[in-house]
Amino acid sequence: MDVTNLLGIAVEAARAVGPRLRKAFRSRPDVATKLDFHDPVTEHDHAAEEIIRAVITSHLPESAIVGEEGGSTGSGDLVWYVDPIDGTANFATGLPFFCVSVAAAVRGELVAGVVYDPVREDEFSASTEGAWCNGAPLRSVGASTDREAMLLTSYPTALDMELDMDAALRRYGRFLKSFSAVRRPGSAALKLAYVAAGWSDAAYGTKANPWDVAAGALLVRQAGGVYLGDPLAKGDYLAYVGGFDLDHSALAEVAPR
Repeated sequence: MDVTNLLGIAVEAARAVGPRLRKAFRSRPDVATKLDFHDPVTEHDHAAEEIIRAVITSHLPESAIVGEEGGSTGSGDLVWYVDPIDGTANFATGLPFFCVSVAAAVRGELVAGVVYDPVREDEFSASTEGAWCNGAPLRSVGASTDREAMLLTSYPTALDMELDMDAALRRYGRFLKSFSAVRRPGSAALKLAYVAAGWSDAAYGTKANPWDVAAGALLVRQAGGVYLGDPLAKGDYLAYVGGFDLDHSALAEVAPR
């Protein structure tokens, strides 16, 4: 399939929800929960996904779509992974670190994706032909060692703590002591986009869903960084800039194999 066309559709779909999300941002919308109170959802998540699905199917009605809110629909070689608002808790409370993530895979291989920040109007896009931010080529370069590096992570999550609190806290303590800075900004897709851009040096997360990381994984890899983990299956992930020394990093023990 024409990856340039697929990327164009992904960008169009992601940008189509920008006006709605900007208008709703900092309006303190009503929040419902899904799995538990750590997993919020708003009317805008549902509406944005419906818009994205409509754009995709208007171009390629034969598409299969896997969305955070709408689940899986359709079947075939072409599958789209959609997160209408990655970072819903941030969006709902007014913290400007959230994004729209749309990715396309053909026969199980990621070929196009976009991570779109509607507040800053940053468009991170990637295909098998490269990676870009607002049209400029991306290069995932940065620190080579922990002591120079910024780590973006949501670890430990409440589930990590529930499974083994002592181990999770010990590991997080090692991250805090090893890295120059550790931040918990709250959007897996945008964290990965920042690693692809070289704006941060590493990103780590546990039990991520494909809609969270598919586009970001392609961004990192096409920008010259490293993404470890299967972006099309639920699981842990680790991403870092090109040239980062993982072997001597505190992240080595958690790197997906």
